[in-house]
Amino acid sequence: MIKLFNTLSRRVEVFKPIDDVVKIYCCGVTVYDLCHLGHARSYIAWDVLRRFLIYSDYKVKYVQNFTDIDDKILKRAKEESSSMNEVSEKNIIEFHKDMDSLGIMRPDSMPRATNHICNICSFITILEDKGYAYSRDGDVYYSVFKNKNYGKLSNQNIQEQNINQQGRMANEENSKKLNPQDFALWKKAKDDEPFFDSPWGKGRPGWHIECSAMVKDELGDTIDIHLGGSDLIFPHHENEIAQSEAANGKKLANYWLHNGMVNVNGQKMSKSLKNFKTIRELIKSGISPMTLRYFVMTVNYRKPLDFTEEALRSASEAWKNINVALSFMDLTKGAFKSIEKNESLEEEYKARISFELSQKKLKFSESLGNDLNTAGAIAIIYDLAKPLKNFLNQFQRVEGFKIDLNEKFFLFENFKTLEKLTEVLGLKKEVLVKESKIKEDEISSLIDERLKAKMEKNYAKADEIRNLLKEKGIELIDQSKEITTWIRV
Repeated sequence: MIKLFNTLSRRVEVFKPIDDVVKIYCCGVTVYDLCHLGHARSYIAWDVLRRFLIYSDYKVKYVQNFTDIDDKILKRAKEESSSMNEVSEKNIIEFHKDMDSLGIMRPDSMPRATNHICNICSFITILEDKGYAYSRDGDVYYSVFKNKNYGKLSNQNIQEQNINQQGRMANEENSKKLNPQDFALWKKAKDDEPFFDSPWGKGRPGWHIECSAMVKDELGDTIDIHLGGSDLIFPHHENEIAQSEAANGKKLANYWLHNGMVNVNGQKMSKSLKNFKTIRELIKSGISPMTLRYFVMTVNYRKPLDFTEEALRSASEAWKNINVALSFMDLTKGAFKSIEKNESLEEEYKARISFELSQKKLKFSESLGNDLNTAGAIAIIYDLAKPLKNFLNQFQRVEGFKIDLNEKFFLFENFKTLEKLTEVLGLKKEVLVKESKIKEDEISSLIDERLKAKMEKNYAKADEIRNLLKEKGIELIDQSKEITTWIRV
């Protein structure tokens, strides 16, 4: 059973799909710049939801849009002496680079607003015909007072709303509207702006109508889940509901999920405070993509995420331990193999281990099924990683280390379970977490120095060298008293 907090009802509900394919729409980025930590937080959360639904044997159709026409894009195009299309294309490519690095599955479809102009115009025409929209000198607006249910998602009283809470509209447009709260469906083109032809003249769509048209075209009138950040509840998602349900006469989405915002050292992340962090900057600074992904999942998706150096260091150390466990087969370098057919294993022991692992998988599913409790799921991952890490510590340090058949079975099955469950969380083995600033000849020299120290029984110095290398991203593996190899972690 999967339970999700529905913003619409403001309570946790049991998830019940409409039909055999779960239809999900996620509000995408406006492609005028690189993605930031807030985007990482949002899309990692929804990636886990999607992966867990698939793991739970649901078929999923996942759609996420690109807003590729917007005031911010036009402003950036002017700044760069380029075009709207050039700015959009460049940032769409960069978006994919960032999301791929974080292990986020690509959506089944990624429609662009500029490819849906005809659908948007048709949608607006329906709203006009039904009396929910009106035109003024080339602009078209949605009349919120025509919709008795307006405000049901954000729980706002339309009479009390601040007149400035109108999405991306300029104040000068207010004079054209019947009511200050009305929002733009179509904007008349200015002299220096790109435009599209429409029944109301040359112009471009408003922000909110894009998603309503793309949801309908890609997934139909009613979908299972609509996703986005909590900053989109009002006005964007509230306006989506108003448009779609007025035009289609049907409920837009059964479940509305929203992730919490990101704070940096207790303050809201913003460019004005100069604490704005892009995904690209974080990774270039030495934070591995999987460390960032792990860090995001340590806090429930609905709660604020506080980005601090201390929290990141803690996440980095925890992820390193899991990463070493995921590298189990590599680190044992063929010395550890699966159970051979001719090897006899105690059936009672085998049944007990299989049962214990099945219970861990059940607890893992129960955690994620409880409104995506990723922290609880990570606890199971850590429990699976621990015996593998402990074994590797012995294997690397004890010459001729022996292992009995029962333990061999346990470790192998534990490893397989760990691989399967980390995949559900989107955590993947990293060979290189960060670029080491130490050269290979320096590593070899320090290893020789450490071996000499161990021969002289100067274990304090040997440990000092191991720790020094570890700080530089080098994990030592003692194959024997005379042989030490290493990997970058």
